[in-house]
Amino acid sequence: MSDLFDQTPDAPQISNAPSPLADRLRPTSLTAVIGQDHILGEGGPLRAMLLSRSLSNIIFWGPPGVGKTTIARLLADETDLAFVQISAIFTGMAELRKVFEAARLRRQNGRGTLLFVDEIHRFNKAQQDGFLPHMEDGTIILVGATTENPSFELNAALLSRAQVMVLHRLTLTDLELLAQRAEGEMARPLAVTAQAREALLEMSDGDGRALLNLLEQCFAWNDETPPGPDELAKRLSRRAPKYDKSGDEHFNLISALHKSVRGSDPDAALYWFARMLEGGEDPRYLARRITRMAVEDIGLADPNAQTHCLHAWQTYERLGSPEGELAIAQAVIYLALAPKSNATYTAYKAARAAAKSFGSEPPPKHILNAPTKMMKEQGYGAGYSYDHDAEDGFSGQNYFPDDMPRGVFYLPPDRGHERELKKRLDYFVKLRAKRNKG
Repeated sequence: MSDLFDQTPDAPQISNAPSPLADRLRPTSLTAVIGQDHILGEGGPLRAMLLSRSLSNIIFWGPPGVGKTTIARLLADETDLAFVQISAIFTGMAELRKVFEAARLRRQNGRGTLLFVDEIHRFNKAQQDGFLPHMEDGTIILVGATTENPSFELNAALLSRAQVMVLHRLTLTDLELLAQRAEGEMARPLAVTAQAREALLEMSDGDGRALLNLLEQCFAWNDETPPGPDELAKRLSRRAPKYDKSGDEHFNLISALHKSVRGSDPDAALYWFARMLEGGEDPRYLARRITRMAVEDIGLADPNAQTHCLHAWQTYERLGSPEGELAIAQAVIYLALAPKSNATYTAYKAARAAAKSFGSEPPPKHILNAPTKMMKEQGYGAGYSYDHDAEDGFSGQNYFPDDMPRGVFYLPPDRGHERELKKRLDYFVKLRAKRNKG
């Protein structure tokens, strides 16, 4: 094993080979990897694993362009393992069997295999299960890479045999360091204004590979005057925001929107709402989700919140995009600023739990109708008090099953419209106690 954590990063070497800039700047040691110090730095799990010379199966989870493939290749170099790379998109069971057989023969000859599987979440359950015996007997060290949440996309059996390591999207500082390395490789500074340089880093959206591709285009320009941000935007296609309507980012963003509304922050809520629209989300889905927020997190603290959402949903159906999206945005702001209460949601869950526990108990006979003589003889309806005839329009009778203790589910907070409901509830509690005592 080489001196893997030498504190002097590899210096980029100028090459005249006609290869892409991203390939020329690919790190040749782990110290040159940018932005993943939490796993490679002092105290990091991967650093500890390598220093102890005990490399185990790993799943790298992170966005595109943050070094998953590079780190896997360097791990093989540093541990003297044969590096084999496949993609789950293009590899079937027949190809996998060939890979495993080659690894078995290689092991018999005294050398292990690091099998890097890109987009490993694309393999189905049967294909994922196929890795297990080869991981267990040491035929391969599996290093999988995925942009999706492994908890949802990978089998529990495979996950139990691997350590999940999260790779972070590159920060602007990381991207600036990468741009400086590119300038060193090209032996000249990037000929754009300072504002355009910042815009270029933003356009890459935390993806180092995307940045290097953009930089390569910029280095090909021969402008007498360095272009600014506006000219840069005309020449380069802005990278689409990372968003998968059926994947992990979808759930991350809707969670961010929901929690921003719950946290009464209209600006943050609008930002996440806009992010989802920019990513191509169906506004109908957003209209449905904010209606759920009105019911779950606002409830009777502001009964109008649900009405606002339904009207916004209906407005979108009539106007379509983009005009109808403004109505949904208006509802998002209303929800964020509305008083919050989950009292109904909590009461509903408590009532469901009670229904499961006392699900066989019949209603008390005094609140049952008695349409036949036999039912009257059985005591159905006997002793029922008609509330409209009672003092204050309230009889205080028991409406729970006779053998079930009285449940207390709805506990409204002292805010919003529920402040008034709490007053009514407290009034009826006192009145019920008075009636029962009498």
